[in-house]
Amino acid sequence: MSEPVGSEPFADVAETHTAVVFFAGDRAYKLKKPVKTGFLDFSTLAARAHACRREAELNARFAPDVYLGVAQVHDPAGQVCDHLVVMRRMPSDRRLSTLIEGGEPVDGALRQVAKMLAAQHAAAPRGPAISEQGSAGAVWHRWSDNIDQIRPLARGILDDAVTDEVQLLAGRFLAGRKPLLDTRISGGYIVDGHGDLLAGDIFCLDDGPRILDCLEFDDRLRWLDGLDDAACCAMDLERLGAGDLAERFATWYAEFSGDPAPVSLHHHYVAYRAFMRAKVGCLRASQGDRPAAADAIHLADVTLRHLRAGAVTLVLVGGLPGTGKTALAGALAGRLSWTVLSSDQVRKELAGLGPGERASASYGEGIYAPAWTVRTYDELLRRAAGLLSLGESVLLDATWVAAGQRAAAAGLADRASADFVQLRCEAPTDVAAGRIRARVGDASDADPGIAAELAAAQEPWPDAISLAADETAEMAAGWPPYAIGRALDAVRPHGPQHVWHSARPVMPPG
Repeated sequence: MSEPVGSEPFADVAETHTAVVFFAGDRAYKLKKPVKTGFLDFSTLAARAHACRREAELNARFAPDVYLGVAQVHDPAGQVCDHLVVMRRMPSDRRLSTLIEGGEPVDGALRQVAKMLAAQHAAAPRGPAISEQGSAGAVWHRWSDNIDQIRPLARGILDDAVTDEVQLLAGRFLAGRKPLLDTRISGGYIVDGHGDLLAGDIFCLDDGPRILDCLEFDDRLRWLDGLDDAACCAMDLERLGAGDLAERFATWYAEFSGDPAPVSLHHHYVAYRAFMRAKVGCLRASQGDRPAAADAIHLADVTLRHLRAGAVTLVLVGGLPGTGKTALAGALAGRLSWTVLSSDQVRKELAGLGPGERASASYGEGIYAPAWTVRTYDELLRRAAGLLSLGESVLLDATWVAAGQRAAAAGLADRASADFVQLRCEAPTDVAAGRIRARVGDASDADPGIAAELAAAQEPWPDAISLAADETAEMAAGWPPYAIGRALDAVRPHGPQHVWHSARPVMPPG
């Protein structure tokens, strides 16, 4: 479209930090602001013309009947002085964000959005240059750019300690997850996507959703993990106070895309998206938009909660036989969707035995001889290392009576840039003996006599958090809620793994 815009008066105007949109009749015209920031440059006529053409071309992938082309703006002398993206006008009352804020049902439309996004990702271009943007180095570079850009903008809005913690946690996650991100690249999950999928740019029409306003000014920011693309929408739903919708959207996207990503990576990308929008909030606040400061504060909080929830963690769940460590590990795994590795099961597997097959022997003999125990614990840590590198948190169920074993586990956590938590289960000797005798089909071969030998051999464990159920009757049916709660507090000191449901803060006074 090369004709100048007609003389029809504009009925309405909307503004963002980078553009002004004029509405007239059934058309919308977007004018790029002549701005230059740390992440885009629209300061020249040529740059704005290129950005308009790219916006129309790229968005046609998501909404071909909405993006109609690019128009020229002429000055009184007839010279081209700017360009406009010309669009079919969308009904403002059908914005996804408007519907959510009005309490309207949007599950059906949002499920369609998840399906559309997954389909677009499946068909999206791929290649070496695109894949490179999914590497650990590239992801960290984007984090670093946002961190550097937000610091001067956030003065008077965010404490430096907030940005420092974001930098620490994001860097820690990426430092140990190169194998995970390499797997994402080799699996074809890095695509030319949307890049900025926000609820305000999704319109829920009777004939299906329309997705608008993909990121056009920097290809590298649009070349990303498909999970990152979906996380942007999930983040924005959470920002709107719709945490339940955010969780359902993430589930639908995983269903339609068949994406096996660990939950830690989803948390990481939601955090990245929240921090990027926090930067935008700080920018808008610096331009005089006071309410944007509250949004920036809230989004920085969302960032930290997801980074903390997504922290990859190695947990030792130890204790003598009969103290309930296997039950506790199972309870935690059920709450957190983490992986449990059991020394009893690994030992039997190494010996070529099924978990329920008996291999009873005297203390320190048979498959419980010292060499077998070393082999078992080495294998536990080897498997844990692989899982941690792929973003999976791990619970290691074993007695952990030897300080050297625990030190080796701590070393693994350090190398994997994983949090390290040590839990020790305790129970009175007679209670533990009763549980051992009541076992049926258990992988453990320990009897009360072996438990006594292990008790004599155990080395001090001062760094462990001790857990015991005060009520023996409750333990007969598993760990009581208060004990599980204490274990969860130790494993996740900053709050639960489930972080979607959160209230938005009010604007601070002043």
